[in-house]
Amino acid sequence: MFGDMMKMFNTQGPIQWDTARQVALITATDGQTEPNVDPIVRIEYANLARIAGMHVHQITGLGDISTASSVEPIMVTPGAWAQRTLDDYRPLFTQLATALSSQQNDSSESSSESDPFASMFASLTNMIAPMTMGMTVGSMVGHLAKKSLGQYDLPLPRPVKNEIAIVPSTVDTFAKEWDLPLEDVRMWTLIRELVVHQLYSIPHIRDAVTDMVQSFIAAFRPDPSAITDKLSNLDSADPNDLMGSLQKILSDPELMLGAVRSEEQNRLQPQLDALLGLIIGWTDHMTDAVGSRVLGNPSRIAEAARRRRVESGEETVFVEKLLGLHINRQQVERGRHFVQGVIERNGEGGLAPLYVSAANLPTLSELDAPGLWLARLEISEND
Repeated sequence: MFGDMMKMFNTQGPIQWDTARQVALITATDGQTEPNVDPIVRIEYANLARIAGMHVHQITGLGDISTASSVEPIMVTPGAWAQRTLDDYRPLFTQLATALSSQQNDSSESSSESDPFASMFASLTNMIAPMTMGMTVGSMVGHLAKKSLGQYDLPLPRPVKNEIAIVPSTVDTFAKEWDLPLEDVRMWTLIRELVVHQLYSIPHIRDAVTDMVQSFIAAFRPDPSAITDKLSNLDSADPNDLMGSLQKILSDPELMLGAVRSEEQNRLQPQLDALLGLIIGWTDHMTDAVGSRVLGNPSRIAEAARRRRVESGEETVFVEKLLGLHINRQQVERGRHFVQGVIERNGEGGLAPLYVSAANLPTLSELDAPGLWLARLEISEND
């Protein structure tokens, strides 16, 4: 038993990936065996995707018709979604773990000179950190897998592939819970996923989001004494109260990681908010435009999906805090108003500079004032 425990602790790198995969799978599936996706459902989505891809290309003007129509929808279970997501976001999670562990090591070296007990505790913390990180990442991704419709529920780029992952069981549940037509919800989900996929096919947009998120993650300044400070404040004569308080402390992933927001992150957050606001605003606008053409009036589906997105649970909120994804209704509306403001002044073609260069992406102030953005790029209204 002790040998197996030491193998878990003696891992290479800042994350115990085997632990992350196990926890993600158990969380996503509630420990139950998942049924395979019905082949008929796969065929139905493939047929819908060809139609959706054609219209997404025509409305967005991105890519070419053959590429847009050939993006393959991959049907996955929540468990499979979790495993794919761990693979796709492995560089981000590794960078996060590296940032936290490097800061903890620096702190433990300084504490060892003044407090032997603190040094011993810091060494123990460093030893179990990869397993703790694996459990935390696995739990986060597993909870996300239980509610995600597709691969872009988190508005982050994925590795470049000519495919999109859809979770048909969750799509069906979403349609049922909101009393929406099932086939329309399936088509709407495909449209939204394909729209984001087309946007992230533009290298400078994909790189801008990735670089900004990586900068935010690298700016964490963890507090390795966070747990000990909390434990030292436990004072209860009632064993039940004591155990309850202890369980609450040890189940707080942010506390266990010692992740403390830094001033550098406070400076980066508005820039990241502006960029993600643009991504979500553009995505919502294009999804609505394509959906109106294909489905007639998808407003009920769109509103239900947006409410579902901004009314996320604690697990999603924690992921957003770690990755800097500050997604709320206000942020979404800012992006939508920017896109609509540009179109009102210059038509759909007014958005074309976004697709040319990272230098053309709006700043925080320009996101709230599309006219400033057009003026900076020397685009006259109604050009």
